[in-house]
Amino acid sequence: MSLATAAKFAKRELRGGIKGFRIFLACLALGVAAIAAVGSVRSGIEAGLAREGAAILGGDAELDFTYRFATADERAWMDTTATRVSEIADFRSMAVVGEERALTQIKAIDDAYPLVGTVGLMPEMSLDVALADYGAVMERVLSDRLGLSVGDTFALGTQDFTLRAILTREPDGAASGFSLGPRTIVYTEALKDAQLLTSGSLFETKYRLKLEEGADLEALETAAKARFEDTGMRWTDARNGAPGVAQFVNRLGAFLVLVGLSGLAVGGVGVSAAVRSYLSDKTGVIATLRTLGAERSTIFQTYFIQIGVLSLLGIAIGVALGALVPAALAPLIEARLPIPSQIGIYPAPLAEAALYGLLTAFVFTLWPLARAENVRAATLFRDGVDTSSALPALKYIFFTGLGLAALIGLAGFFSGTWRLTLWTAGGIAGALLLLSVTAVIIRWTSRRGAAVSKGRPALRWALASISGPREGAASVVLSLGLGLSVLAAVGQIDGNLRGAITTNLPDVAPSYFFVDIQRDQMPGYTERLENDPAVSRIDSAPMLRGVITKINDTPAREYSGEHWVIQGDRAVTYAERPSENTKITEGAWWDEGYVGPPQISFAAEEAEEMGLKLNDTLTINVLGRDITGTITSFRDVDFSTGEMGFVLTMNPAALQGAPHTFISTVYADENAEAQILRDLATAYPNITAIRVRDAINRVADVLAGLAAATSYGAAATLITGFLVLIGAAAAGTKARTYEAAVLKTLGASRGRILRSFALRAALLGFAAGAVALAAGIAGGWAVSRFVMETDFNVIWPNAIAIIAGGVIATLLAGLAFAWAPLAARPAQVLRAKE
Repeated sequence: MSLATAAKFAKRELRGGIKGFRIFLACLALGVAAIAAVGSVRSGIEAGLAREGAAILGGDAELDFTYRFATADERAWMDTTATRVSEIADFRSMAVVGEERALTQIKAIDDAYPLVGTVGLMPEMSLDVALADYGAVMERVLSDRLGLSVGDTFALGTQDFTLRAILTREPDGAASGFSLGPRTIVYTEALKDAQLLTSGSLFETKYRLKLEEGADLEALETAAKARFEDTGMRWTDARNGAPGVAQFVNRLGAFLVLVGLSGLAVGGVGVSAAVRSYLSDKTGVIATLRTLGAERSTIFQTYFIQIGVLSLLGIAIGVALGALVPAALAPLIEARLPIPSQIGIYPAPLAEAALYGLLTAFVFTLWPLARAENVRAATLFRDGVDTSSALPALKYIFFTGLGLAALIGLAGFFSGTWRLTLWTAGGIAGALLLLSVTAVIIRWTSRRGAAVSKGRPALRWALASISGPREGAASVVLSLGLGLSVLAAVGQIDGNLRGAITTNLPDVAPSYFFVDIQRDQMPGYTERLENDPAVSRIDSAPMLRGVITKINDTPAREYSGEHWVIQGDRAVTYAERPSENTKITEGAWWDEGYVGPPQISFAAEEAEEMGLKLNDTLTINVLGRDITGTITSFRDVDFSTGEMGFVLTMNPAALQGAPHTFISTVYADENAEAQILRDLATAYPNITAIRVRDAINRVADVLAGLAAATSYGAAATLITGFLVLIGAAAAGTKARTYEAAVLKTLGASRGRILRSFALRAALLGFAAGAVALAAGIAGGWAVSRFVMETDFNVIWPNAIAIIAGGVIATLLAGLAFAWAPLAARPAQVLRAKE
């Protein structure tokens, strides 16, 4: 028979509608919709960043410098190149009101700011009016913390300012990135007597350029880097106004798509179960066709075309939902996002989701479809499907593997994170294998348990049913187990990451980091703390910031790629001798009083990641001056202890004459912290104090947002798993009805039969939850240990919730379909079975 004949048969089968395929369509549509929605929102954010690049950046281009303002030559080039230039100084300091102090991120501006966009103030007024005569604006969270109202006075350093308005919108806020304190805006000119922007203080300057229409940004970037290559200048322009935000969105979006693929895999289990159930009901039809001379290929083609058409329908529904739901909720989504976005319908993410759906449907339906061609004509005279061959033909196994490889390859290509993709694929495959083995073990154990459960008829019936060949134990364990595995892994990773931030500090952690301590302030600062019995330890070190520009005379990015150490400027210190806690892993420290060519001691772990060796040379730009030194030692640096840690330390003579300040950590009793802060802030108004616990809480808040986004993706996976559970329960209705009829004929009460159904559901749910917990703990351990590089502890509340969730979900799904079998009349059921 020809393909045309198979198509004709498939068309006739499709006339029966979608009965038996509702769960099939729901699983496929939900998985595709989740991926399409994530992709649509990500594309909307990317479009918004591209459209508003200049507004986000605050200009068409930006030149950044660390610890200094632009030189006359640099400023002259900017004035010649741009039609307007705005100068901004950005740094941390303490806002002071009487005895109250709070950390704030200060933006010191000129009268040209903002070049693009407008600043939102309450009450409404122009920014120049708000900042005139030592005026200031700040975010409400800071004014509330200090108890300030509009018109009140506060101090920054040694200068008093008047709060004129509350800052409600900062046009370039998205480009500022993560900060430890709320924003305050003042004029740079008003800070000249505040002693905050002195030589060596920690600040950075940003010069925003407004260019002529149609300016060639790429050519200007090349010219600026060539002209100021050795000054430590960093260039950003409107083509990517917030590179950190864009990179974060891409990575988070890719991760959520991979979580969505996990949900699609769960849906694939439901798709496969639905196809198996449907073909089981079609056994008589298939056997009749074989009796009439239909070839195996015709049988396969008939149902392949039918399932293919239904798959396209499910994918179309999913793509439509993934496109329309974000578009419909665009005002709400855009209002909640802290960055500009342009939510709409974008073809690329929809096509990506459709491809994932097609490949998933192909991989999960090919196997049961291939087995359908094994049905023989003799099956008409038997009660069941011919299962003489558990495996399909070799060609179908090959094409299933090929489809799976294509699915993983596309995921890696689209996400751009091959390592994470392979980890995800391996985790899903491992979880499915573990759950499949568990399903076999459950059936084997149930057969053994049914024989020894005398005196407990409900339990015996439940175990006997689980071990039966038509029981959907595999579908229940696979679908619910995989969904719970993803949720368990996310919960374990989130809990351990929070623990690493909030609880894994050493028993004695610093109370404060103090920065911007001037050299001449160090004696008085040290004396105040050393004479305080509540202070147990003080660590201080000189601090500068520099950019590693070259490694062995090769541009640093070419040598070490995108390693974090060479992305932007890094803290640099000098020391005559190593501290008592320093552990040299290789090489030797310089001699005391050494005044020869610059030498460097580098962090051992980071050196290994960057491919550095002893005697390699590094060129570091410090305050516009290039210093080339030789690596003479490596040492352990543990950033998790809360202590000061420098990747790069040099001999003192190498940085001689460079203006700098000191950084210090103070270990003190908690009840003495407030008085220490008051005394030091009063004596040295320029010093900035960062409370370690506040910084940790700020990071924890960011992590909470990430965990919430990931949990939503995991929840979609769990919903898909619950749909598969419903499908498995619905598919088993006939078997449950026949079982109930037989038991009632033998004298069993409805209550006892119902308990049997509930026990079966609870046992399967407990097994799925327990295995999911094991898989989730294993996945959480792997990610925590090898990706996050943190310690791992089982989060038991989450673990117990996973097992409870498994039991409750299967009970709900099982009992929802128990009433019809219980209500059926035994005589009618048994007569129909004859």
